[in-house]
Amino acid sequence: MRLTQRLLLQSAVVATLLVAIILGAVEWRVRHRLELQDTVAVGMAQPADRASLEAAADEALLRAIRNDVLIASGIALIVALLLARGLAGQVTRPMQELRDMAQDLAGGDLTARPSRSISGGEVGDLADSLRRVAEQMETRLWEMQSEEALLVALTESLNEGVVAVDARKRVVRINERGRQLLNLRQPLPFPANELPQEPQLQEALQLVLSGAPPIVREIQLAGRTLALTVRALSGGGAVFAMYDLTPVRRLETVRSDFVANVSHELRTPLTIIGGFVETLQDDDVPPDLRRQFLGMAEANVQRMQRIVDDLLDLSRIESGGWRPAPMELRVEELAADALAPLQSRADDKGVSLGIDVAPNARFIRCDPTAAGQILVNLAENALRHTAAGRVVVFAEREGDGVWMGVHDTGMGIGPEHLPRIFERFYRADPGRSREAGGTGLGLSIVRHLAEAHHGRVRAESTVGVGTTIAVWLPTPLPA
Repeated sequence: MRLTQRLLLQSAVVATLLVAIILGAVEWRVRHRLELQDTVAVGMAQPADRASLEAAADEALLRAIRNDVLIASGIALIVALLLARGLAGQVTRPMQELRDMAQDLAGGDLTARPSRSISGGEVGDLADSLRRVAEQMETRLWEMQSEEALLVALTESLNEGVVAVDARKRVVRINERGRQLLNLRQPLPFPANELPQEPQLQEALQLVLSGAPPIVREIQLAGRTLALTVRALSGGGAVFAMYDLTPVRRLETVRSDFVANVSHELRTPLTIIGGFVETLQDDDVPPDLRRQFLGMAEANVQRMQRIVDDLLDLSRIESGGWRPAPMELRVEELAADALAPLQSRADDKGVSLGIDVAPNARFIRCDPTAAGQILVNLAENALRHTAAGRVVVFAEREGDGVWMGVHDTGMGIGPEHLPRIFERFYRADPGRSREAGGTGLGLSIVRHLAEAHHGRVRAESTVGVGTTIAVWLPTPLPA
């Protein structure tokens, strides 16, 4: 039943009760008056006395009726108050519950709901409306949280750093990559003036905040080359994205250096071969000199062939076209196979060759071809730079792997060159290396082969004492 219907019904009940009480009281008083009149008429013979008694009785009847009406009104008022209190309790209790629920919703508790006992009437309609509002708010909040989580996941998965600045020049959003590039750890939000004070970055941000069109430029920040894109936001503020171009620029430099190095490495033997060919075209060249020139030309052809072969090996390893097939190999056998072809050259130079393998490092897990190429490159490189003394192939265990490498007593490498000796075509002594027949690619191949086996390389050297170069290959101890 609706609230208005209850009020109307209460009013009707109170009015009916009041009328009934008043009519009942009046009826009782009139009946009593008639009974009294009959009694007086019978007992008194004189008309004058009877008339005066009737007038007094009528006056008393009116007073009694007025008193009865007052009493009936009081009773009706008390009954109305009791009914109103009962009705108010039926209304205020649901309203208090709805009030508490609204306060919970305002406080952020979107799980609050009115009880199902509140139904029917205006209060029931209000409860249903509040229930629908709470459900819609909870649904929209869930959708907003889902969108926020999706946005965070998208921005965090980007390789670009993304930073959003609002109209009040506060940074309100920044992904982890942006924090790394800008070296920021402040909690959000924070003032935009705490961003790096790089002139081009600040200038681009200020221009876009002032209404300029999107700006795209490259900037230098903390030793990095960044591609910067700044765009205005529709509601005020700006967002800028940064992509780290440093690896790209480094690769471009490496590529440029590589092309220059290859060109230089090939130009030298080609120039020599061209000079010999031009000389040999003369019929007056003595046969002995002709054979000497042909031998030197052949040596340079072989040198170019080695460079091309090494470049093809590097390309195959780096592109993933070659996959290692590791197996258990005996280090002593690998070392003997690598040193055997070098024995005559070592004897000519007065250099002794040796093998030193620790008892717990007799075996390695490696691709057979890769293991042989690693030791051959290291041994040839060591012998090439050792004028006298020893070249030793060694193996020793460290953790779950084995260090396998070559130690020599050659001229050594300066500390300024050690970090770069595994780069392609890098030579600590370019002239001496070329004279000795090196391609400048051997150690680079060794590093790539080690990394293909999830290993690593190390180089230690002291000028005038010797050099140690080794690779670490994962090789668990046998069970």
